[in-house]
Amino acid sequence: MNAVPSPRIPPPMSLLAELTHRCPLACPYCSNPVAMDRKSEELSTADWLRVLDEAADLGVLQAHFSGGEPMARPDLPELIAHAVQRGLYTNLITSGVLMDERRFTALRDAGLDHVQLSFQDVETAGAERIGHLPGAQAKKLAAAKLIADDGMPMTLNFVVHRENVVRIPQMIDLAAQLGAGRVEIAHTQYYGWGLRNRAALLPSRAQLEQSEVDVAAARARYGDSLAIDFVTPDYHLERPKPCMDGWGRRFLNVTPAGRVLPCHAAETIPGVEFPNLREQSLGAIWNDSALFNLFRGTAWMPEPCASCDRREIDWGGCRCQALALTGNARNTDPVCGLSPFHDVVLEAREEERTPELIFRQFETVR
Repeated sequence: MNAVPSPRIPPPMSLLAELTHRCPLACPYCSNPVAMDRKSEELSTADWLRVLDEAADLGVLQAHFSGGEPMARPDLPELIAHAVQRGLYTNLITSGVLMDERRFTALRDAGLDHVQLSFQDVETAGAERIGHLPGAQAKKLAAAKLIADDGMPMTLNFVVHRENVVRIPQMIDLAAQLGAGRVEIAHTQYYGWGLRNRAALLPSRAQLEQSEVDVAAARARYGDSLAIDFVTPDYHLERPKPCMDGWGRRFLNVTPAGRVLPCHAAETIPGVEFPNLREQSLGAIWNDSALFNLFRGTAWMPEPCASCDRREIDWGGCRCQALALTGNARNTDPVCGLSPFHDVVLEAREEERTPELIFRQFETVR
């Protein structure tokens, strides 16, 4: 194996390994791209083993195995075992619907450190409406019991939106009852399928404010016994969040077909070459690729970002959101109240709500 040259910039902390876009669920807020990779395009086991080697050599500390549904890959235990051998902290991000005792035992024996288990709701009807898979809730609860009985650290993740945001207190209580050490209450982020369904999913300002009250009350109630993370929807903010803690600063994403991205939504940016691990090393892509240097740092920023005292705090916000809402990834994130495009966000807050959902479908243009 060729040695990876010493990086000229700090290495990424985390690798998101999107093993597949295949998934039994059809969630209408799915963050995967609308045009997804087919099974025939996925990296082989040998490719992924090399990715993990190059990540460890580069200085990555954490490997997050995701999808789609990563448990659709039969080589998942082998990949986890290799990541553990290379000293990477391993986290499985899963829906749990394909997990049973045999599969969980294989993952545990491979050395898996942590499971992040997603739930669509606490109520079966609501969960299975969003996931579009009958019986999924019972499978998730069974998976949570397997993990908790083993003692493996577990996070429960709830994606919240207009249909289920009122049940945040019950979501947090369920996480505690199932033995999770952490629960993430994450408002839908509007990219990919989420953007297609914004009119059905975006909560009102009153709902957002109540969700903040509910999370604060739960934190007071549970104290140190349950860590509660809370991700707010960008559309109701006046200043942007530091997307991925800044473009090309701490994180890289490998798609099922081997493209390497600074964030999972970056493929929406037109006119950009997306480097592929079949052609370049991870180190070369992180340090030298045009894509990772496109919005790295502050030199690319337009006004008002360029002279803003928050430019090294929010790093200009989200490039993919700027693209989705203004048509140009170089524009100031329209979430920002100082952006000349902020009216787009204001209009989205007031757009007519609809109960109609477009469920995730396996679409491809490649």
